[in-house]
Amino acid sequence: MSKLISVIIPCFNAARWLAEAIDSCLQQTYPNIEIIVIDDGSTDNSLEILKSYGDKIIWKNCSHQGGNHARNFGFALSKGEYIQFLDADDYILPEKIERQVRFLEKTGVDVVYGDWRYKHHLPDGTNYLDKIEIPGEQADILESLLVDWWTALASLLYRRTAVEKSGGWDKELAAAQDRDFFLSVVINGAKVLYQPGCYSVYRRYGYVTVSSSSPNRWIQNHSIVLKKAENKLLKLNKLDDKYRYAIAQCYLNMSRVALKRNYFKLYFKLIEEVLITYPDFKNKSRKTIYVFLQNICGFRQSERLVFSFIFTRKIVRFTIKPFAQIKKIVQVSS
Repeated sequence: MSKLISVIIPCFNAARWLAEAIDSCLQQTYPNIEIIVIDDGSTDNSLEILKSYGDKIIWKNCSHQGGNHARNFGFALSKGEYIQFLDADDYILPEKIERQVRFLEKTGVDVVYGDWRYKHHLPDGTNYLDKIEIPGEQADILESLLVDWWTALASLLYRRTAVEKSGGWDKELAAAQDRDFFLSVVINGAKVLYQPGCYSVYRRYGYVTVSSSSPNRWIQNHSIVLKKAENKLLKLNKLDDKYRYAIAQCYLNMSRVALKRNYFKLYFKLIEEVLITYPDFKNKSRKTIYVFLQNICGFRQSERLVFSFIFTRKIVRFTIKPFAQIKKIVQVSS
């Protein structure tokens, strides 16, 4: 238990929560930890907070180049045999690192992940801890990651060798960075296991997520991640049938987001990506009518029928809504 652990925290204008993130590392029951904070060109008082910790932490500042650059910079400075990535507005509970180090030492795997929970901060100033999210054991973690499975970044602990083999964090991505990194770790051969227990907290602000605030950017970056993963697997001769299907399923899942947000052109583009990736794709839908249509017409034609139905319903609602409002006004005035 004397092996050094490096905690790497990228920081950009995170003064509100930075001290809580750092303190959660200083309060770990595991004794041999170095805390590395990379300030990514903050314009708030983050630097003053970092300076106040003296030699308890290692910190550097750089021009604003994004969180992934900061993570790579922090890793280059680190010396630990195990690596914990932690965002500056999240935090971990005191026993987190000790439990996961023991687990890695006992099992010999390269990566461990555990349960986690959201801490919601609402517009009215209140906050609350949500239910515990249980990512659970995955039969094939690569397949799960390719579809859309996810676990919070703070819930993971890596052997240094697994991070080294991954090639690092992609500085060009504007979203889906943690999914991309975890995929790279797994594709490059890391063995990953789940350890039950919730020791990580992930903050969420208001009711907005990346997928809801900027769905086009979200879809674009996840598509890049899928293409990268597909090319890596192809190069390594690991792109078997189930991984092709998993990638196709993810394109289908993203098409549903596009359709919901009225990005119809993007929706059709994603449906074509499904079939390019897996020409014989069949949607494992739970809806009886969809399965019936798919069995008769095939996947592409079923999607066209679904689109026609949803588009017509949207047009009808758009048309009826003004008349309903006029009727309501007339009723009130009379």
